[in-house]
Order: sequence, then C-alpha cells, then structure tokens
Amino acid sequence: MPLRYTTTPTPIGVALAVESDDGLVALRFAEGSPESLLDQIVAARREPAVRDDEALDSVVTQLEHYFAGELRSFDIPLDLAGLTPFTRAALEAIREIPYGETAGYGEVSITAGVPRAARAVGTACANTPISVVIPVHRVVRSDGSLGEYGGRPEVKRALLALESGIEGVLA
Repeated sequence: MPLRYTTTPTPIGVALAVESDDGLVALRFAEGSPESLLDQIVAARREPAVRDDEALDSVVTQLEHYFAGELRSFDIPLDLAGLTPFTRAALEAIREIPYGETAGYGEVSITAGVPRAARAVGTACANTPISVVIPVHRVVRSDGSLGEYGGRPEVKRALLALESGIEGVLA
C-alpha cells in the first residue's frame, strides 16, 4: 500500500503529514510549497505516496487543537522505521517531556540510555521526520538557551510560548 499524505495550513507553515500502514512517517512544516518535502520523504522511503486527506483527518484535527491551545499530547501512532536505535530512543525520550516544559540535550541523552550523547540528541532533533508530535522544540541547550530549531528559532520560541499559555503568539 502506498504512503498517504495531506497538507494543511498552520500558524507555523503548511504542514505535510505522511503516514504508512504503521503510523505517521513524517510531519514537516514548510514556509512555502510542501512538494519538495514530499519528494524527499518518498525518495527516502522508496515508496510512492498518494494524497488521502480523509486518512489523515485525525492528524489534522489534533494539530488544529494543539495550535488552539486545547491539546497537550498527541494520540497518533508513529512509524519510526529506518531510524537508528539511538535516534528512536532519543525521540521516545523527547516524547516524555511534559507539555509546557523543557529538557536539556544531556538530560534527554540520559533518559535515552546513553549518557554524554548530548550532541547525538541534537542531531536526532535536527533530523526528526516528525515535528511537533515529537516535541523536539522542548529540547534546549544546557545553558537554557533555545538553539536553532531547524534554522527557525522564532518557531521554537512561538511553540514554547503557546505551551506556556502566552496569548497571541501564533496569530
């Protein structure tokens, strides 16, 4: 069965959601057109993709509720096939960071079972195929500074502000 995808506008860009039969494969945000993101995912997975808005309706609905400040955790099965065991462990550890809180890269590496792998956690965050649902925006530097968030630190600030209950940050 081919991958299924949809797109939806969000306050941080057009969301491209892609799923397999096993779960969400990718959730990426584009400032412009998401077609190049889709091409990258299809090439990496070596599977065709078909648009299926209905299949991803739950993902879109949960995103809408998250951005409205009404959803604190996602109930979406994930397909992390193809990721290294450490990357999967790091991303699972990141999913445990509570809504509205942050953790340092070093803390995540300890939770993932590989102390002193903070830089590898940074790489896992930078390369995560699933944004927001895996809240890599909640991972900060050891000095408390935010870091880059894929070259869009303003998005990271906005997501953390949203989760802190600051009104109007994603208007």
